[in-house]
Amino acid sequence: MTKRSPHAMTVVIKLGTSSIVDEKTHEPLLPILTLIVDTAVKLRKSGHRVVLVSSGAIGVGLRRMDVDHRPKHLSQLQALAAIGQCRLMSLWDGLFQHLEQPIAQILLTKNDIADRTRYLNAQNTFNSLLDMGVIPIVNENDTLAVSEIKFGDNDTLSAITAAMIHADHLFLMTDVDCLYDKNPRSNPDAKPIEVVEDISEIVADVSSAGSSVGTGGMGTKLIAARLGTSAGVTVIITRSSNPGNILNIVNYLTLQSRAGTPDDEVEELSLIASSTSLNLMAPSGPSDGPPLHTRFLPSSEPIRDRHFWLLHTLNPHGTIYIDQGAHRALVNKAGLLPVGVVDVEGNFASHEPVRIVVVNRLPTPGPDGKMRGELEEEVGRAIVNYASAEITRIMGHQSHDIEEVLGYADSEYVANRQHVVFFRKDSRPPTPVQTPAQTPAITPGQTPLQTPGA
Repeated sequence: MTKRSPHAMTVVIKLGTSSIVDEKTHEPLLPILTLIVDTAVKLRKSGHRVVLVSSGAIGVGLRRMDVDHRPKHLSQLQALAAIGQCRLMSLWDGLFQHLEQPIAQILLTKNDIADRTRYLNAQNTFNSLLDMGVIPIVNENDTLAVSEIKFGDNDTLSAITAAMIHADHLFLMTDVDCLYDKNPRSNPDAKPIEVVEDISEIVADVSSAGSSVGTGGMGTKLIAARLGTSAGVTVIITRSSNPGNILNIVNYLTLQSRAGTPDDEVEELSLIASSTSLNLMAPSGPSDGPPLHTRFLPSSEPIRDRHFWLLHTLNPHGTIYIDQGAHRALVNKAGLLPVGVVDVEGNFASHEPVRIVVVNRLPTPGPDGKMRGELEEEVGRAIVNYASAEITRIMGHQSHDIEEVLGYADSEYVANRQHVVFFRKDSRPPTPVQTPAQTPAITPGQTPLQTPGA
């Protein structure tokens, strides 16, 4: 086992397909991959724990089979993923082997972590590998995944992975240095935005849908930033063609986080930073600060473990509509009683996840026969004690009526309070920035952010 430094951080680095293979020829981008490997190993030697989330299996499969364009049929995509994943891992293993760094492959779908026990097993596997000094390389299991169990893209997968292992930093590598207050390609006076305190204030240019061989874009990175920061992870967007920026940013943030520590500790960290930054590409930012990047600050009240798992790794199987009174009771830590349920949608079994939506209860049924008004707000998730057909029969009734209506009563609650989780509000108080001259923060009312690509 590797002894962990008291200053060690856990760093997740997400690489899109366009960072791994050429968009036109599908040839592996060996110079960038070599620099990524060099950076990851230097982070490991600095005592940090590193995880790579690597796309590219289908892109590498296209090259192996000499196919020009990404096919549309799922079976063909899955076949190419199966072909490409072997060669992709062989490529990573060969590059890391030159530096004697062991790696491991972890392939996931949402179905793998939908079960709480399997989620904890995955979490334990990650931690064991990291404690052994191994760099796990994660990818979605495109060979088997279908739309119902897909994360959607590896930006989302990387955010869920970062939350699962309680990472300190998640790097989303893209083709721009950072977000800008204007599109820099059409506005030479565009200014970089280095710190975002409240993602709800962003109205970004997300017109780019990613490369022709990938599935992501800047929009998916903003979604990943929301997921990561809600779990207490600092999410960073920076340029993939300059991987040395990762190490320089981590070292900069490490020194920042240790401000106020004894001088001998800060001196030790400075020596580590300077020694491990050798032979890396020069930073793209100002010489007296970190390389250009956009940093999304983590929530001061992060969602952890079971609550994050319930909110973000389970696909809801239906929807339960509740009234304002039931919502207030849940907020006050009471369980969900059938009397507070207004309507049910979907076909789900007991102990399955559902959406919780708050609505206005109508005094009489509307034209559609429903008791709920038009105004509705999705507020969270729940794991229910009864199936949809059972809840439809008992909704609006008191708990003591359940046995009479159904002939049995497994629970007085439609959902126990410990199985109900609410979304956090996006807005939160501004977080102080230690060096405002170098890290201007986004605050309400500022210019919307834009970016030329992903």
